[in-house]
Amino acid sequence: MIALEQPLPLWLLVLLACALDRLLGDPIGWPHPVQAMGWLIQRLRTPGERWAGDQPRRLRLVGVGLTTLVVGLSGLTGWGVEQLALASASALSLPAPLAWLGLPLLLVCLASALAGGSLERAVRGVLAPIDGLGSSAAAAVPHPDDHEQLEGLEEARRRLAWIVGRDVQGLSRAEMLRAAAETAAENAVDGLFGPLFWILAGAGIWVIFGTAGGAPGPLSLAWMYKAASTLDSILGYRRGRLRWLGTAGARLDDLLTWLPARLVAFTLPAADGRPGQSPGLGREALRQGRDDPSPNAGVSMAAYALAARVQLGGMNRYGGEARSKPILGRGFPGADPNSVGLILALSSRLEALWLAVSLPLLLALGQVQ
Repeated sequence: MIALEQPLPLWLLVLLACALDRLLGDPIGWPHPVQAMGWLIQRLRTPGERWAGDQPRRLRLVGVGLTTLVVGLSGLTGWGVEQLALASASALSLPAPLAWLGLPLLLVCLASALAGGSLERAVRGVLAPIDGLGSSAAAAVPHPDDHEQLEGLEEARRRLAWIVGRDVQGLSRAEMLRAAAETAAENAVDGLFGPLFWILAGAGIWVIFGTAGGAPGPLSLAWMYKAASTLDSILGYRRGRLRWLGTAGARLDDLLTWLPARLVAFTLPAADGRPGQSPGLGREALRQGRDDPSPNAGVSMAAYALAARVQLGGMNRYGGEARSKPILGRGFPGADPNSVGLILALSSRLEALWLAVSLPLLLALGQVQ
């Protein structure tokens, strides 16, 4: 019998989920909850748009309803997995297949909410074909007859297109390195620290209130967060009908990411071995990131730019349209393979730091229960 509402077993479950995420990531071809969320969004979107037409008021109403349904169903599904795990952990009478399935299923589902491992693999996959090209002008603009360099750059562009929203065709080596650094910095919050924050928040709820009353726990909150993030990634664009249809999901994602992004900004210097500079660098990240259209992406990228001492931001193209992003970490060198690797390493260290700090916090919550 395992008491999952107790701080230590619950923390060990979160620790194992983080380790599983780092070990396996999101294997290609395996089913993933985000795929189900995306499928549900598209299934609900089509009849909603058909009803709303081009009327902004109706589109906003559809967006609110769609967001409520997707986030609510995701949280309810997570709650169901939690209840199965709790019943299994309490050695209640369950059918034989379910008696041993509950806890492993909860562990795998928690790991699925985290994207630290898959993000690192994807970014390093971009680095691999360009890492050996060198940083000379010839490497930046290879000769048309240098097939090896041309193939390496084209492969890097192909891999980069999987993880960024900007246009990748024609990007130079330096531009691809900046794109890799920026996606590693921005998605560290969306993919790792946002869901990890809500997993730990759900763990805290169980420690404080117990599990007997059916309170939502770590998976419920994590999957609700992932649902909001998926809504934002699919519908959160300021063009066409999405200007109104995607507003509710985008605002909810901004709200749920607001605190995790700022916790990253103020704790990342400690992961870089500069805990004494955390207040100052955290405030500077908020200052530099406030000009970004996103209330959270700019803060996240600014925090990593300052911690890794690399300059990020500049001109990007999206669907053929040029957009200028604020310069972050102005005066530092541009991104290179070492700085991209440092950003990934900082995320790993900060994840370990959050886990280390969360144990005494959960133990303290258990004492005041």
